[in-house]
Amino acid sequence: MDAPDTLGAHELAGGYADGRLSPVDVAAAALERIAQREPEINAMWVRDDPDEVLARAQEAARRWDEGRPLGPLDGVPVTLKENLARAGVPMPSGTAGVEAVVPDVDSPVARRVREGGLVVLGSTVMPDWGMLSSGVSSLHGVTRSPLDPRWTTGGSSSGAGASVAAGYAPLAVGTDIGGSIRLPGTWLGLATLKPSAGRVPLHAPYLGRAAGPMARTARDCALLMSVLAGPDPVDWTSLPAEPTDWEDLGTEVRGLRVGVWTTAGYGVEPEPEVVAATRRVAGALADGGAEVVEVAPWLTQDLLDGVNRFWQARSWADFARLSPKQQGRVLPYVADWVRAASELSGTQVVDAYHAFGQVQARTVAAWAGAVDGGLDLMVSPVAPCAAFPAEQPMPYPDEGRGMWHINFTMPWNMTGQPAGTVPAGTTEDGRPVGVQVVGRPFDDLGVLRATAWLEGADPMR
Repeated sequence: MDAPDTLGAHELAGGYADGRLSPVDVAAAALERIAQREPEINAMWVRDDPDEVLARAQEAARRWDEGRPLGPLDGVPVTLKENLARAGVPMPSGTAGVEAVVPDVDSPVARRVREGGLVVLGSTVMPDWGMLSSGVSSLHGVTRSPLDPRWTTGGSSSGAGASVAAGYAPLAVGTDIGGSIRLPGTWLGLATLKPSAGRVPLHAPYLGRAAGPMARTARDCALLMSVLAGPDPVDWTSLPAEPTDWEDLGTEVRGLRVGVWTTAGYGVEPEPEVVAATRRVAGALADGGAEVVEVAPWLTQDLLDGVNRFWQARSWADFARLSPKQQGRVLPYVADWVRAASELSGTQVVDAYHAFGQVQARTVAAWAGAVDGGLDLMVSPVAPCAAFPAEQPMPYPDEGRGMWHINFTMPWNMTGQPAGTVPAGTTEDGRPVGVQVVGRPFDDLGVLRATAWLEGADPMR
């Protein structure tokens, strides 16, 4: 039997069921792993009390012994991003500039994880207000890749991704408003899913925001979705109940219509090694019998600039209410980005908001127009580049290009379509490269099936 930190959630649950593994031993190993690696990686905002963690694991062990587990993941360790509310756990949103909110109730995600018997190890870090694609935070410092501490984890689900890549837990829940689950996915070599809008209920729904699984395999992402998915009255945008067998990942790709998109047409164009990885994935699908077609660019720089401008204005509304002392504690890169909106007029803010609708309309039209009847899937880069230095706030931080790397991920937050990542090799210097797999509206299971198939495809190994 492999060490607990190398086993996936599915293997752990199987070991609990047949008695080969104990949730208590697994939790103890996870705590030891965190103690060993956390000083360098810096993934955890709140580490839950070890006695409480072990008590949760003991309860899970008792349920397995009695043949009454709470669900398929009872006793499996998990981490939750710090902006997913847990009763009594401070939520500073990654910044030293605010007094942390302390919620008195669990978010739907935290509640479902608890009700499913998963062993929560703690809350993971994020950068200031989640507005960076790195692990740089004015409150937490720098979060580093467990694969190589010189590299970024990606963000804003920086600690969540790092907790899985470091072997703290086989599962994590992150959040994503423009790529924040998928970017750590590509730079840490993980399988991830940004679910359909409303598939996983949020305690604070917002246009484009989603919460979803981060793991080593699509199968483990699917198992976590079986716990997370479903409507909740707390989230007025949540989708109606839909019976889904999340473990039914056996499928072929033969006959699927797959678009391949490697020229963004705006933002920063992808580097050759990233394009090659995407082409490798497209080739594997074609070899499996899928119909693969080229997709031309459909979005323009002014729309990305509008989305960025509106996010700046939204953040300025929060930043401007802080005292000068509090503003001085915010990460300087983020503070400068926010201040760029201070002189915007109401007309300019509304015009920026309209960019969201244009992205939605043009993306839906491009999907439908790619082939007759539309696409079943699309594959593309996740980001234009591989992992950059850990201390750097963004991959392209200068010349106003701060958001130019979300050109492949952001559209799917606006349409609400499911989009995940699949590891697709490494660059010449060993940095992981992932490829994005996008599905039809509401076809989360289709994305997971495709990524699971790709994980086993010969060209991908």
